[in-house]
Amino acid sequence: MSKPTLIRVRDIMKGNFLKINGLKTVQEAIDSLRQADAHTLIVEKRHENDEYGIVVLADIAKNVLAKDRAPERVNVYEIMSKPVLSVDPNMDIRYCSRLFDHFGLSTAPVIQDGQVIGIITYQEIVLHGLCSTPPKA
Repeated sequence: MSKPTLIRVRDIMKGNFLKINGLKTVQEAIDSLRQADAHTLIVEKRHENDEYGIVVLADIAKNVLAKDRAPERVNVYEIMSKPVLSVDPNMDIRYCSRLFDHFGLSTAPVIQDGQVIGIITYQEIVLHGLCSTPPKA
C-alpha cells in the first residue's frame, strides 16, 4: 500500500484576488472584481498591528443585494469578515479541508511572512487537489 501523494495548499491556491481599502464602496469593489475577473477581496490592513479582512461574493449577495441596500452607499468594511482565519502555504490540503469544515469556511487567504500570497477555496481543494490524485488501483 503506497502513501498518498502529499498536496500542499501552495500547489493549488489561486492568485486571482484583489486587495482593497475597506473604505471603498461595494460598487467600487464589484467594478474592480469584474475588471480583474476575481471573486475574492482581501481588505487591506489599516496599520501594521491591524488584521486582514475578507469579502467574497456571497457576502455581497447576503449583505447588500438580499437586504436591498445600494452598493454605492455601503462600504466594504461594513460587510467584511475580520479577522480572517488564514492558511499556511505548506499545509496539507487534507488538514485545510478539516479546518474549513471545523470553522465553517469556504474561502481563506494563504499568508506567508505576514503577506497574502493566494486564496484557497473548497473548489481548488476538490478540483485541483483531491481529483488530481491518481485513482487507486
